[in-house]
Amino acid sequence: MTRALHAEWTKLRTVPSTAWTALSLVIATVAVGAFAMLGLGTVEGADTVRFSVSGVLLGQVAAVVLAVLTVTPEYETAMIRTTLAADPRRGRVLTAKAATVTVVVLGCGTLGVLGSLAAARFILPDQALPAPSLVDGPTLRAYSGTVLYFGLITLLSIGLAMVIRHTGASITVVLGVLYVLPVAATLVTDPVWRERIYKYSPMTAGLAIQNTVHVDALPMKPWPGLGVLAAYAGAALVAGAVLFRTRDA
Repeated sequence: MTRALHAEWTKLRTVPSTAWTALSLVIATVAVGAFAMLGLGTVEGADTVRFSVSGVLLGQVAAVVLAVLTVTPEYETAMIRTTLAADPRRGRVLTAKAATVTVVVLGCGTLGVLGSLAAARFILPDQALPAPSLVDGPTLRAYSGTVLYFGLITLLSIGLAMVIRHTGASITVVLGVLYVLPVAATLVTDPVWRERIYKYSPMTAGLAIQNTVHVDALPMKPWPGLGVLAAYAGAALVAGAVLFRTRDA
């Protein structure tokens, strides 16, 4: 397993796009969150913690791209055959790929979340709003949960990329699942199904972890919401693993 991890890490770090994509994840997360803070003004009762990490809405695009690019280019260039010739145990190869890129995204997500916290603590006092603090339980849950959200989005992307095996199509499908499902829910005329689709969409369910205000009134509680996203990621990984084992490279 160590050799497989080293091989995947070597492939990941030697691609120039990796560093730029990882950097864009951090910058987008911090920048969008900071702009959201500036736009709050003095809104009384606003969930400042959720607004401060709202940059995940854009930062997750970089996580998706980075995860997909860990898988699909090897299929498009037929280099996956070389990978499997060096290590024919496909389960180990998939585990190494998923572990390597997820650790990178978790690290970048942590930097982005901490940067968002620093930006919020710098901006909010000037607007007479309470600055978030990690000693507060709900705030710590929201920030740590946002990092976990990045990791689960990465695993979801890895699984779907293994199923689809094409860069453009994989990115399109993952972003569609994340962004289009909540929008599609608004087009459903049946109020029951509209609520269900919105509630159990992976992005809206997962981002429930960021809420710290009026949590009891939420349609999906924070940790169960993240659990729904984890179920999506797990299903995608299982599907990707099964097809990786059964299909030709």
